[in-house]
Amino acid sequence: MIEELPDLVPGPGEVVIDVKAAGVNLPDVLIIQNKYQFKPLPFAPGSELAGTVNAVGEGVTHLKADDRAIGYVGQGTFASQAKVPAKMVMPMPPGLDFDTAAAITLTYGTSHHAVVDRGALNAGETMLVLGAADGVGLAAIEIGKALGARVIANASTDEKLAVCKEHGADALINYSTQDLREAIKVATDGKGPDVIYDPVGGVYAEPAFRSIGWRGRYLVVGFANGEIPKMPLNLALLKSASLVGVFWSEFARREPKANLAGMMQVMGWIAEGKVRPHISGRYPLADTARALNDMAARKVTGKIVINP
Repeated sequence: MIEELPDLVPGPGEVVIDVKAAGVNLPDVLIIQNKYQFKPLPFAPGSELAGTVNAVGEGVTHLKADDRAIGYVGQGTFASQAKVPAKMVMPMPPGLDFDTAAAITLTYGTSHHAVVDRGALNAGETMLVLGAADGVGLAAIEIGKALGARVIANASTDEKLAVCKEHGADALINYSTQDLREAIKVATDGKGPDVIYDPVGGVYAEPAFRSIGWRGRYLVVGFANGEIPKMPLNLALLKSASLVGVFWSEFARREPKANLAGMMQVMGWIAEGKVRPHISGRYPLADTARALNDMAARKVTGKIVINP
């Protein structure tokens, strides 16, 4: 149900955005299902937005009325207006449309922090991406390729793998029809991947970790599967491998300058055409529940957005 409310008024340090597009992300679904790592209360879904500035509060200097803006604001973006702390919003880079801008912050922020900062992926190395056809997975593929790495994409259908290939994946593994460990062995000539990017968890985490290369880095990004795997720690010992946690929103809060630097690098890759956010669906505000259900049913490739 859509409810009509009066226009919002910003307080000191706040900005009101007329939302043109809002990104839909798996954490929105997981929080609603009470399956996320933390439980923000009260909670209104929608964490990413792109739009125009309606009004700014006292003390806001980097934005003004009618500016195009982009931001990751935590919640409440599935609406025609959002009132948010101005420090969470920045001017929208030129040349972007609103839908694309709304599909960047969480997915590319997460994947840049994971692949570049936590995984330290280098040119010439190999990265395996599990659940590669969703938003963060496709972002990880593109970032890996921008760094000069070889990327292996793992997904559940040939249709999803075709999207991964379009975004730069060098090798493809369908874990519904192939033995994961054997396929990884073939794809890496028996050496195993240097970095494994895992936003899924569940039953494929352990066989993937067993396949990791010497001094490999296993990136624990999330648990889209809903199941938090239990890893035998002797596997890390045998390969001198690392289990590396990735918590982008907390990183962005604690290390805002480092996060901004990462986002600027992503924006540069977008301008160069190395990164192309994949938007597979657009929904009006009235169909927000359907968008969330499609995300929960794993029907989404890349990103979907709400257009209020």
